[in-house]
Amino acid sequence: MSSGTIIFVLLIATVTVMGFAAARWRPGNLANLDEWALGGRGFGTLVSWFLLGGDLYTAYTFIAVPALVYGAGALGFFAVPYTTIAYPFVFVVMARFWVVAKNRGYVTVADFVRDRFGDRWLEVAVALTGVLAAMPYIALQLVGMQVIFAEIGGAQAVVFEQIALILAFAILAAYTYTSGLRAPAMIAFVKDALLYVTIIAAIVIIPAKLGGWAHIFSTAALSLKAHKPPGSLVIAPHQYFAYAALAFGSAMSLFLYPHSITSLLSAKSKRVIQRNSALLPLYSILLALLALLGYCALAAGINVPAPYNLAIPRLFERFFPDWFVGVAFAAIVIGALVPAAIMAIGSANLFVSNVLREFSPRRPAAETQQAKWLCLAICAAALAFVLLVPVPYAINFQLLGGGWMLQVFPSTALALYTRWFHPKALLAGWACGMIAATWMAIAVNYKTLFPLPLPGGGTLIGFIAFYAVVVNFAVSIALTPIFNGLRFARGVDCTAAADYA
Repeated sequence: MSSGTIIFVLLIATVTVMGFAAARWRPGNLANLDEWALGGRGFGTLVSWFLLGGDLYTAYTFIAVPALVYGAGALGFFAVPYTTIAYPFVFVVMARFWVVAKNRGYVTVADFVRDRFGDRWLEVAVALTGVLAAMPYIALQLVGMQVIFAEIGGAQAVVFEQIALILAFAILAAYTYTSGLRAPAMIAFVKDALLYVTIIAAIVIIPAKLGGWAHIFSTAALSLKAHKPPGSLVIAPHQYFAYAALAFGSAMSLFLYPHSITSLLSAKSKRVIQRNSALLPLYSILLALLALLGYCALAAGINVPAPYNLAIPRLFERFFPDWFVGVAFAAIVIGALVPAAIMAIGSANLFVSNVLREFSPRRPAAETQQAKWLCLAICAAALAFVLLVPVPYAINFQLLGGGWMLQVFPSTALALYTRWFHPKALLAGWACGMIAATWMAIAVNYKTLFPLPLPGGGTLIGFIAFYAVVVNFAVSIALTPIFNGLRFARGVDCTAAADYA
């Protein structure tokens, strides 16, 4: 066994022990859903910063973003502005949501929808959308692990990656079941430390060995032109709208995901959320540096087949000693375990709190137990998603979920400020948006961008999620005055102005 493999195994074993030990990290009864799923709503600025960083910067960061840059060029950098756009949204909108959730004891965003609109079907729609959208996001984390396991497996890659993936799934499921949100919160400290060390080392050492950035950019530009379809170092004019729609649409949906809501609600105060929205852009700088490694892989002559997920692992193997490759590979796998755990917890919260609760008496201990079992089922479903759904880039797993998640924006984020929309109109808009997003994804073979035909001829290439939410808004706005005129029941708003203060 090589030194890199030994270090890799030791680091994974360390975080596994931490995951189980996290059950005793903070006082609290883990039979209570608030304690198991939200850490008792008591995390301060430091823990929340690591938890949100571990939640949002994942195997997607390590594998998918530089792979997209390697394959498509500058279009892959949309991930940098989209996180930048998202944080002001957190500072204003999600801090407001934290206040009303704290005052009324909400565990999920669908709890808020239920009280705001008094419509059971809209509540269920929001809950099921969150669960559905989380599946490909969890699957993306498993893809990241799968890539590393395949690389470690060498000649036995196919057999090793399947066994290792199942073993990693079992570890993830076990410590999440036992420790709840405390496990990823504790492991996030190790994950983020490894992430910073790996990326800083890569961005300092690799460009120097390749002859500097001027050489990297010129070589990468030539390599991208040979790709099919060809890529470029700079966004071409026909890509402007696609780039903007990807960044804006992704930013609108990022903090509506169940795992983002779960991490936000675990904070002990509104001020903690606002501090983190100011501090989290440090991760965006790291993300930009990591994306540049896609160009480094091109300049280094790394040759991997589409969907290019092996580009960064092969780059590390080329330029670093074996022991450091073990550290980097462990960072990627741990970077998948942390968010996958939070995603499974958030999805389980939604299903238990907003779907199952209607059919069984409310018993806190029973609800927590149901959520634990659902975590296992959700992880298993995501594993099946990885094995059964082919996509050209790993990043498309997450972006497909974003197309669905964005459809709850009118009934959640906007509802924090207005109740103008009729709940039945919101439900109809949601349904049309979901159908549109799914149809477009299928039509382009699960790619991210859709060529929208224009009346005068030609097409406008844009993000599927963005087009779908436009359909959603159009239907919701058009039907609201119609349903009001027909005097359809609007439901009762159970929230009050004081709940938002």
